[in-house]
Amino acid sequence: MSFADLHRPGRPFVLPNAWDVASARLLARQDFPAIGTTSLGVAAAHGLADASRSAGEATARLARDLAGAHLGRYVTVDIEDGFSDDPAAVAEFVAGLGVDGVNIEDSTRGELIDPEAAARKITAIKEAAPAVFVNARTDVHWLGGTDLGDSLARLAAYAEAGADGVFAPGVADPGDIEAIAVEIALPLNVLASPALDRHRLAELGVARISTGSLLYRAALDRALDTALAVHEGRRPPEVISYGDVQSLADAPPEQPRPGEAR
Repeated sequence: MSFADLHRPGRPFVLPNAWDVASARLLARQDFPAIGTTSLGVAAAHGLADASRSAGEATARLARDLAGAHLGRYVTVDIEDGFSDDPAAVAEFVAGLGVDGVNIEDSTRGELIDPEAAARKITAIKEAAPAVFVNARTDVHWLGGTDLGDSLARLAAYAEAGADGVFAPGVADPGDIEAIAVEIALPLNVLASPALDRHRLAELGVARISTGSLLYRAALDRALDTALAVHEGRRPPEVISYGDVQSLADAPPEQPRPGEAR
């Protein structure tokens, strides 16, 4: 089974998104077949802003670290908009990551870019790194838009450009999700939502459910609550042990990824 084979419309797998090697190794101890990264988590952990092109170096370093971390899981990396307007530079960046997949979005610094420019980046990536699963993301709804037609047109252009999957964060209406799944002949990725559980998203034809920045934000929230509990004299919540965290620093023997022969 390849990373692409995990993407089965109507049978979505959950992709948890890590921000460092420790979080990735912790998630890899569970049954998740692949581990992603969160661009917000990677940027914020380095004191940088997400979607600002400032986290390219940190993203590349983490990708290389995860590739060498013996996770025994497929790894896909969020590369924002590719950190460049130049398709050749984006393709070179991706080819050097050593991962199984990437997400690339069609907005830069909070503004949608020309879909033809986004499509050229996708084509360049597939030419330079044909084995990398390119998950093409449109930010029409993520940035507050409501034009389903625009989202569909953009995703269709990215499919034509060679994308392997499509990602539509911010689309919350079940009918819109189903329309994308039906009209775009590629596996659909959506963000996890409290309003639509995995079973419902399966009914809508979704192939992949990402946690996005949720886990990183939950970790920050838990850290703050724990600090306040100590300050206020409340009992801190139970947390992972020191020894268990230490064990995450020890690379296990090389493990086959799901579906690969031992």
